[in-house]
Amino acid sequence: MRSAPCGCRLAVAAAGILLVATAADARADSRFPGCRNERVLPFKGLFSATFHDLKRLPSPQNAGILGMSGVAALFAHPADDAVTQKFSSAARLEETFEAGAIVGGLPAQLSGAFLTYGLGRAFKNDCIAAVGGELVQAQLVAQVLTYGIKGTVRRSRPEGGGFSFPSGHTTAAFASATVLHRHFGWKVGVPAYGAATYVAASRVQGKRHYLSDVAFGAALGMVAGRTVTMPGGHKMSIGPIGTDFGPAAGFTLIGKK
Repeated sequence: MRSAPCGCRLAVAAAGILLVATAADARADSRFPGCRNERVLPFKGLFSATFHDLKRLPSPQNAGILGMSGVAALFAHPADDAVTQKFSSAARLEETFEAGAIVGGLPAQLSGAFLTYGLGRAFKNDCIAAVGGELVQAQLVAQVLTYGIKGTVRRSRPEGGGFSFPSGHTTAAFASATVLHRHFGWKVGVPAYGAATYVAASRVQGKRHYLSDVAFGAALGMVAGRTVTMPGGHKMSIGPIGTDFGPAAGFTLIGKK
């Protein structure tokens, strides 16, 4: 009976370490001290650049983030059923988290990104256009990663059916939050990550995902956001692995190109 609470506490601790590490990395490596010397891609360039982003995705930092999130998801796994049951049974929370499905959905995230890019281009604001462009790229990268892993792991949702691991809504929300954080720092990052956390909680409350799904999804979103705002230079293999708790995704850093 104690394994679920213990696993949950360890997952929270691992998630805390992940957030601190990501914050330190963003502060040290970000290319954007505010909004100076921004490079605005043409509309078609947003899609071609995404293919380059996927090639640049592997890096020691990204591997570290995914590794720590994997540990967090692993420790959270024993508590998945208990957390989902307790969280979803709280009727008073249903209305509170109802908007999470919309806020974290691909239509809202991608349309918001394109709108930001379009407004920046329309008003000749390179800062807004560049941020919007990278929000678009982050969403595209996030979707490729999410559905690639979903198709590999094939974990059922708490309510049955579908592919649960990782949470696509959580990945999308954290991808956008990471881009905003890396551009504008914690003043924008804190509310952005807060909104992303709200989306993650809503997916558990609505019995669409388990705790471990959203834990890994959050890290995957951070990796997507980092990838479009920083260059990479390594190769990484991604494939299914077996664990005591069921199938999972494994990441192996190979080396520089």
